[in-house]
Amino acid sequence: MTERQAPKARQKDRPWLMRTYAGHSTAEASNELYRRNLAKGQTGLSVAFDLPTQTGYDADHILARGEVGRVGVPVSHLGDMRRLFQDIPLDQMNTSMTINATAMWLLALYQVVAEEQGADITRLQGTTQNDIVKEYLSRGTHVFPPGPSLRLTTDMIAYTVSHIPRWNPINICSYHLQEAGATPVQEIAYAMSTAIAVLDAVRDSGQVPEERMGDVVARISFFVNAGVRFVEEMCKMRAFGRIWDRVTRERYGIEDPEQRRFRYGVQVNSLGLTEAQPENNVQRIVLEMLAVTLSKDARARAVQLPAWNEALGLPRPWDQQWSLRIQQVLAHESDLLEYEDIFAGSHVIEEKVSALVDESFAEMARIEEMGGAMAAVETGYLKARLVASHAERRARIESGDERIIGVNIFETTEPNPLTADLDTPIQTVDPAVENRVITALGTWRDTRYQPPFNHPRPCKALERLKEAAKGTANLMEATLECARAGVTTGEWTGALREVFGEYRAPTGVSSAPVAVPAEAGSAMAGVRARVDATARDLGVGKLRFLIGKPGLDGHSNGAEQIAVRARDAGFEVVYQGIRLTPEQIVDAALAEDVHAVGLSILSGSHARLVPDVLDRLREAGAHDIPVIAGGIIPGADAELLKSAGVAAVFTPKDFDITGIIGRIVDEIRTANKLDPLEVPA
Repeated sequence: MTERQAPKARQKDRPWLMRTYAGHSTAEASNELYRRNLAKGQTGLSVAFDLPTQTGYDADHILARGEVGRVGVPVSHLGDMRRLFQDIPLDQMNTSMTINATAMWLLALYQVVAEEQGADITRLQGTTQNDIVKEYLSRGTHVFPPGPSLRLTTDMIAYTVSHIPRWNPINICSYHLQEAGATPVQEIAYAMSTAIAVLDAVRDSGQVPEERMGDVVARISFFVNAGVRFVEEMCKMRAFGRIWDRVTRERYGIEDPEQRRFRYGVQVNSLGLTEAQPENNVQRIVLEMLAVTLSKDARARAVQLPAWNEALGLPRPWDQQWSLRIQQVLAHESDLLEYEDIFAGSHVIEEKVSALVDESFAEMARIEEMGGAMAAVETGYLKARLVASHAERRARIESGDERIIGVNIFETTEPNPLTADLDTPIQTVDPAVENRVITALGTWRDTRYQPPFNHPRPCKALERLKEAAKGTANLMEATLECARAGVTTGEWTGALREVFGEYRAPTGVSSAPVAVPAEAGSAMAGVRARVDATARDLGVGKLRFLIGKPGLDGHSNGAEQIAVRARDAGFEVVYQGIRLTPEQIVDAALAEDVHAVGLSILSGSHARLVPDVLDRLREAGAHDIPVIAGGIIPGADAELLKSAGVAAVFTPKDFDITGIIGRIVDEIRTANKLDPLEVPA
């Protein structure tokens, strides 16, 4: 009997790119972090920029107060970009940059630094996020109106196809849509509608020959969210791929299947990370990672994982290393990469994918009838649908229909050694960093014309940029000239603001449906009764509640949910959206004669901006207006805010929004020396 020959072992697939979203304090500190992460086996960079950089302000702008270096690295000019990538050869790197409104500017700085390193720019690989639609809907770092924003994206795509052909000039970003409450169907449909708007604009611009549209499609990537319902999320990724293949083939005539391939990177869900029992976030992160890695036919090209403690604050390097090791164990210790797609032939998967495809195409058709994604942004349709979906999710959590371990079920816990000292499980940014960055910026402005830099004076480059913006020329060349001239981020954006103007996106609050009705005997009915009683006691028709987002933090989901619930409880809500100065918030509070002010901040700038609002209210004599703060606020900071005069502080662990509204009523009564009400909430 002949011995059977053993089958030849299948070669393992190459692992996905492993990244960590990182950057803080200064270019020098972030450079050190990047080099340390690369030495640990990270295979790509994912740059987090701070909010002033993302929204086009220099560090010394009034709106940048308290925001410099907090949620990312400040990059104000070419010198900062040089330091950010010092000793990192850019022609050997795959760099993702989370940057949108100012994406063209940051890519120009990146290209010039690569040129200074001696790199061939045609070999540069990486991605600029550059999806402005989701900024209007969920993340809030937009600057310009939709038309000019789409032009900047179009010009970047046309430029990179010809000059940096291995660069992804945009990744259509559905990640933040899910964070804002999108269902899987909404996430797919809104992202695909955005991609159609972008590709239509590129095709119609005349900058790319028809025969090169396949090259454009091949460089469009997506940045996707993966939640804890990992079977549904994996099916979502397969549905994304089918829809993209059909749209690019039928709408744009792309015949090459490689060019039509759905290419995506992923950051797994941060919305579902909890402040309560944060150790549970580790298994959530693992499940979410499996959604985008288990299926070979729908596997992510790049993965970045949040850290277990991101609901508490900024992760430390050790926390980021833990997340990187999670990826490495799966890729290098398991047998995942040794097999073909393990879900092929599953009727359960096929039925779910088919349903998602059909429902997504139906929603895409509705958006098309409205005039496309840009029109649906301007009418407020997309934002209102997201606010409504998020409100429904919050209501399910509060009712217990959607269970979250440690939050609304199994809340009892042993003491957690990871968080025994609440002030050490996160990294904090030294407040003195902002002053150092501002001083360095001033030095740059004063010396950029002198040796060793010898930049030409920037005024001519900025004038050329404005002239190009007034016409139809591609803006990338003028932007590169600005980068080489030592122009700052604020100067570049300011020049375009002069031409394009600015834009305040619809909030979606007023048109959101009621999520929690005030049914007899319900908690909402009790709170509504207290709101009405307090209004009568104060002799007003309605209690008025101003919700403000000071600084540059554009993550407005929490503020919008508080606004919707307060409205449903009987408040008259004053909510003007994101990006307000403390002065504007106090002026609005006084003009609207409000009974309470709620401040929402997730970026860490609460320590500076909230006391500023308090001081201005006191100076105006408005001692009877309680101020409530909410956001990712460490315990020690919460105590400092209360000592400064904040009436109450709410963090992500306070998931009962109806209960929060009841507390706000209590604070209004206390501030106005009214007796407590016995009406149950």
